[in-house]
Amino acid sequence: MISDERPVANRAPQDLAARVLAGEMRAAARAMRLVDDRTSGYLDLLKVLYPHTGRAWIVGVTGTPGAGKSTLTDRLIEHERKRGRRVGVVAVDPTSPFTGGAILGDRIRMQRHFLDPQVFIRSLATRGHLGGLSRSAGDVIRVLDAYGCETIFVETVGVGQDELEVTRLAHTTIVVMAPGMGDDIQAIKAGILEVADVFAVNKADRDGADSTVRDLEQMVAQTRETAVAAASASSHSAGHAHRYAREERAAGGPWEPPVVKTIAVKNDNIGALFAACDAHRTYLETTQDGARKREERAREELATIFRDTLLTEAALRVGEQQEAAVARLLRREDDPYTVSEALVRVLLGGGSA
Repeated sequence: MISDERPVANRAPQDLAARVLAGEMRAAARAMRLVDDRTSGYLDLLKVLYPHTGRAWIVGVTGTPGAGKSTLTDRLIEHERKRGRRVGVVAVDPTSPFTGGAILGDRIRMQRHFLDPQVFIRSLATRGHLGGLSRSAGDVIRVLDAYGCETIFVETVGVGQDELEVTRLAHTTIVVMAPGMGDDIQAIKAGILEVADVFAVNKADRDGADSTVRDLEQMVAQTRETAVAAASASSHSAGHAHRYAREERAAGGPWEPPVVKTIAVKNDNIGALFAACDAHRTYLETTQDGARKREERAREELATIFRDTLLTEAALRVGEQQEAAVARLLRREDDPYTVSEALVRVLLGGGSA
């Protein structure tokens, strides 16, 4: 179902939250518009909704441009709907240089789900935000969670090696690759591939698919061997390395990302891909390593929101003095390091800039 893009009506955040929790699609659409635009009252809305979140499984879909992420996500939606689950989709598109909005290419590829009331697709523009996601993606995910979506797919824009924010939001991250697109070089450089929970080698009917799979499997094996070698070096004992490996297996970790070949346009092997995602979910919910990752995710969530809150408060408190400081910098009457230290003192209530 396409999200409602009309302006948010004047209603109390508590009332809007109650309607979202009751499963009203229009209310969910308005709530997402409110948090994406940072409209007055959006924080109160999120505070009411937060205790009702944490039930959805969030699956990130990322990878290099042209690997078929949108088509693959479309097939994953279909798979979850056949299992009777309500699905949310956050499709992050590049920002239009003319309007500042999303170009909506991903939404077009998923158009066959528009009339399904159990599928909610929300497109977001990056608005220049680095990391393959938008500033408000996390808050939109929380609205979808509270709305009752059982599985939420987060598809990023085509990202590079250092744009990994989706891993901080998703429980399971699928990195999509395609043969013949230079992905073998990406595998050597690692980068984004190091954060994959599941690899999908899409367009597997192309030449080179088996080679791509072998490269990825080799990279996974090398990562495991490096961890064991590091344990051995820290203790100067090969026996310690063997004990480390046994203890890690007993603790259920570390997770070794499986590599699954898919042909999304033909709906080929999508079930196997989601079986790998389900296995990762079970791993997170039943192992010590999974518990640690859940704690890290909660810690990162708090750190991100804290940084945003701090920057907002800083802008309110030192905005005018910051503008005056910029003028002094342009005249070379001051340096940015001294000015920044002074602004921090202002923020903490101990001086002026």
